[in-house]
Amino acid sequence: MVKMVYFSKEVVRGLLDFFKALHPKEGILLIRGKVKKDAIYAEQLVLPPASIQAEGFSSFSPYALPLDLSILGVAHSHPNGVLHPSLEDLSNFYGRLMVIAAYPYRSEEDIGVFDKDGVRVYFKMI
Repeated sequence: MVKMVYFSKEVVRGLLDFFKALHPKEGILLIRGKVKKDAIYAEQLVLPPASIQAEGFSSFSPYALPLDLSILGVAHSHPNGVLHPSLEDLSNFYGRLMVIAAYPYRSEEDIGVFDKDGVRVYFKMI
């Protein structure tokens, strides 16, 4: 069970900038990093191949991804400003964590990190 997620400032800024540029479309990114004991270190953002970024939804096919064990989860935006996963979000959970960035995408306060059950996981910028 993951107890803490650490993001670099560059990853946080990249998330917020990417989703702000796509607004009002919903965006999707993969989180690449490392796991050490009960913590995740998010080090890089990756645009999934053949991903769809559209108004009201975003998606990608996990079958289009290369085998990459450093992909730890998915980040997507909620242009409606809701900072909680929907049932659809939880049904399509991929990896160890889900990151949601909500409009207006200004700071880390507009980011939520969740486990597969939709429980909030604490995160810290390093």
